[in-house]
Amino acid sequence: MQAISYTDMVDRGAALQSSLTAVARIPKPTVAAVTGYALGGGCELALACDFRIAGENAKLGQPEILLGIIPGAGGTQRLSRLVGPAKAKEIIFSGRFVAADEALAIGLVDKVVPAGDVYTAAREWMGRFVDGPAYALRAAKEAIDRGLEADLDTGLEIERMLFAGLFATRDRAAGMTSFVEQGPGKAVFEGK
Repeated sequence: MQAISYTDMVDRGAALQSSLTAVARIPKPTVAAVTGYALGGGCELALACDFRIAGENAKLGQPEILLGIIPGAGGTQRLSRLVGPAKAKEIIFSGRFVAADEALAIGLVDKVVPAGDVYTAAREWMGRFVDGPAYALRAAKEAIDRGLEADLDTGLEIERMLFAGLFATRDRAAGMTSFVEQGPGKAVFEGK
C-alpha cells in the first residue's frame, strides 16, 4: 500500500468497503473463525460477520494508525457499534492488538476455544441456525442491522413490517402449529 496514491485509493476504497458490506449483508447468519492474527482488513472482515469464534491464540486489532492511516473497510464503524465508542477509540487510536481473552471480555468475539477447535466450534455455533426458519432468521438479521442504522421509531417500523411479512410464510404456519400441538422448539422448517 505504500505506493498507492490518493487518487488510486479514491478509486479502490469504495470497492474495498463495499466488499465487506456485502459480507455483512449476507441474508443468513455468518460467523468468522479467527485463529492467529486478524489485523486491519482481517479484523474488519471478522467485524462484518454476525458472530466471531476465536482461538486462544487469536489477536485482533486495527493497527492502521501505526501506518498513519485509519481503518478503511468499516473498522471505525463496526468496531464502535460492537464494543462501544470509547473502547473502539482506544483500540484504533493505539493500534494495539487485542488478545482473545480480552476480546471475549469486551464483546469483540463471542467465544474463545483452543486454537485447533476454532473451525469445529464455528460450525457447531452455526449448526443451531441451519435448519431454522430461513425467512425469520433473515428478517431478524435485517431488523437488527437496519435498526442500528436508524432512530428508534424507524427501527420499530422496520421490525413491524418484517414481523408482519413473516405471516405469509409456511415456516410461520409450521412453527405455530408445532408449538400448539407439541410445545416449543419442535417445529420442522422448510425455509419457505
